[in-house]
Amino acid sequence: MGFDAQAYGDVFAELISERRLNPLDGGTQNTAVKSKLDTLNVNAAFAEKNVVDRDMAEGCISAVWLYHNFLDTSHTISQGILTETGSYWHGIMHRREPDFSNSKYWFHKVGYHAIFDTLCQEAAQIASSADGAPEALASQSSWDSAGFVDLCADALEGRSAHDTSCREIQQREWELLFDYSYKQALGG
Repeated sequence: MGFDAQAYGDVFAELISERRLNPLDGGTQNTAVKSKLDTLNVNAAFAEKNVVDRDMAEGCISAVWLYHNFLDTSHTISQGILTETGSYWHGIMHRREPDFSNSKYWFHKVGYHAIFDTLCQEAAQIASSADGAPEALASQSSWDSAGFVDLCADALEGRSAHDTSCREIQQREWELLFDYSYKQALGG
């Protein structure tokens, strides 16, 4: 379950090396990196790389804005990516907004995603190592994005004590989807 920010080049590494266990809601914008984010674009982030899928590259850009809690900018970018992965970034953003029904709408548009199997396994590992972890995550056989939205809503609204588990899973979900987007941007 490792994530090596250096694997994505210097521009991304500078912005995602610090592990941010973001809250389940919008959190506080990380204004310390705002000037760097303002210059972030596909050409700069993928310099000297051959981008073959611009939508996936834009997904990485949206992801970095989301990583630093700039939900509006992330939303604007992900809304323009008309793919399952764009819908996935869009769904995560709405889950964190929190606009749970809208998040479920976007996750429904995703359908099955290539990261779901790995996310399901790793979410189960995270859940089983946590005190009082949600049993549904520890025993699920396939990733249930709508169920995870509900779990995050319950934790955020104080109906469960799974905030930390949900935040850890959310972080791993972000890492897996970022890695997928990056690799697809370069041709898989």
